[in-house]
Amino acid sequence: MSTVTRRPVVLAAAVATAAALGTSVLALPALAADGADGAAAAPALQLKDGTLDWGFKESFRKYLASPMAQGKTTVGGGAKQAADHGVFTFVEGAGTYDTGTHATATRFKGSVHFEAHHGVLDITLSDVKLTTRGTAAPTGEILADVVTKAKDGTFVTRNDVAVAALDMTGVRPGQGAGGAMVFKDIPAKLTKGGAEAFAGFYKEGDALDAATLTVKAGGTQPTPTPTPTKTMTPTPAPTPTPTRTTAPPTTAPTTAKPTAPPATGTPSVASGRLTWGVKETWRSYVVNTCGGKAVTTGGATRNGPVYDFALASGAWKASSRTADAAFKGTVRFECAAHTIDLAISDVKVKAKGPAGTLVADVTTSKGTRNDVTFADLDLTKADYTAKNGVVTLKSVPARLTKDGAAQFAGPNGEAFYKPGTAIDPVTVALTVDKDATLPSTTTGGATGGTTGGTAGGSTTGGGGTVGGSGSLAATGADVPAGTLLATAGATALAGAAVVLAARRRTTES
Repeated sequence: MSTVTRRPVVLAAAVATAAALGTSVLALPALAADGADGAAAAPALQLKDGTLDWGFKESFRKYLASPMAQGKTTVGGGAKQAADHGVFTFVEGAGTYDTGTHATATRFKGSVHFEAHHGVLDITLSDVKLTTRGTAAPTGEILADVVTKAKDGTFVTRNDVAVAALDMTGVRPGQGAGGAMVFKDIPAKLTKGGAEAFAGFYKEGDALDAATLTVKAGGTQPTPTPTPTKTMTPTPAPTPTPTRTTAPPTTAPTTAKPTAPPATGTPSVASGRLTWGVKETWRSYVVNTCGGKAVTTGGATRNGPVYDFALASGAWKASSRTADAAFKGTVRFECAAHTIDLAISDVKVKAKGPAGTLVADVTTSKGTRNDVTFADLDLTKADYTAKNGVVTLKSVPARLTKDGAAQFAGPNGEAFYKPGTAIDPVTVALTVDKDATLPSTTTGGATGGTTGGTAGGSTTGGGGTVGGSGSLAATGADVPAGTLLATAGATALAGAAVVLAARRRTTES
């Protein structure tokens, strides 16, 4: 018996031992027996505690970090990136190894978002999987869900794209921590689907970073109970409860809350308005980069790039420097491409002396949270005195609280902003004389650029120039935009294909 044949036979026995004893001995297709006897009845070995270390392509990562690209790479959902623009680690891998066919399938948590050239390049990989098959010439694939930006500015999602083809023939197993099996430096090449996902920046067959798979065996899958052959009348499946099929509350959430008079001051406010943009880079990301929209209802209206909320009730007292006001209206941010659906309503401002809070009801796909302490207000420079019958707390600086920051969590739990992040300033205008008139405003004290795109009525949507960082996982970075593609001579750098493709796409759009 040749060495090539003898080695898989020995390791196939190790797989059988793992299945029987629940140990961490594991053999993948390159190391399994060629025989198929008993494959139909062979149990499936569970895989657990897996990680996939893979960087896609080193020159691509370094190019994005260059001054020319002015790009960034952001990981989320538990994924990590090594220092100095290193490889990515996708975590919590789980799957199966078929001891009959020797095929494996392992699914990992985590995402990676590539962006550069002011949003021209925007690619997100998530739901990463590694599969293998075959024994004589074992192969494999790395698959991922891919979100890319089209020429018209919209985002396109393709699920289970085979990004990389793996060659398992020369892979040898190693021992990892806790009895894990480590399959190190698996050669990888770009597939046709991967080349398309990266807009032709690289061609099919180009070498990619090698991948390293680490996984443990977790026992065998239980044999499923055979389905009864007796004909039975099917029971209609229950209708799943929708995440949310109706618009968020336009005035206040449906959850009953006791009505209470304002906590401070005297109920002497005749009318009022809150002008606030939430956060400029958030608006710009949802509307321009993601291709979504911002809709105002129930007493909230668009005011240029920001929003006006009408007064519901209020109180003010100059002697104690207090103001307490509640406002009507909802602003709802939606982008289906990145599963964004966030509505802010029933906004309240509670101010006393040099400090205050902004409180709001927040509705997401997970439900509604009432009276979230959304932001801390800095009122050290606020003027509580009335002028011509109007009290104006103008351009009050605001920073996210811990609870406020938590409302921006992504679908995989990744945090968009940290507590303490500056958001748009707040302007509150209250009339304390029944004959006074609220001053008109076009900017609301908000700073930064516009949301871009075309807006009609109370909806902001469409394309336009990206404001701020335009990053899904770090939309509050507020990185200033620099020049795009500084010199043609830089095309000689590693990653030049990306430069040329980005310039071509910019010209065509």
